[in-house]
Amino acid sequence: SEDFPIGGSKIVRSSDDDAVTVVASGITVHEAVKAADELQESGIAVRIIDAYSIKPIDGETLRAAARATGGNVVAVEDHWPEGGLGEAVLSALSEEADPIRFDHLAVGNMPGSGKSEELMDAAGISANHIADAVRKLANG
Repeated sequence: SEDFPIGGSKIVRSSDDDAVTVVASGITVHEAVKAADELQESGIAVRIIDAYSIKPIDGETLRAAARATGGNVVAVEDHWPEGGLGEAVLSALSEEADPIRFDHLAVGNMPGSGKSEELMDAAGISANHIADAVRKLANG
């Protein structure tokens, strides 16, 4: 059994070579891991944070991860962009003195029906979309 304290987060993947931090929650954590596996093959290391507590969010961990990855942060959520994980992450990062380069992947259209992989891809929050966002930040 694992503890999930309110206001906490879990660092799912981390190395000294991480170029970008991906912050996700729920099913998007699994997509982030798939993306990180794919990116690792091309030499891009990714730090993944499971932000299981969005309010309050673990700003201290997020800011430390952003500093460790050169200010490169992608937030991905299976939620509308307004009022969710991405805005909470951006708010926490606004307290950071160092420059932040931020991308936010979120659901933009009313979802239809289909397999979860198809729906996440259509919404722009699949492993492929996460990998593309990471590549853009990692490559400057």
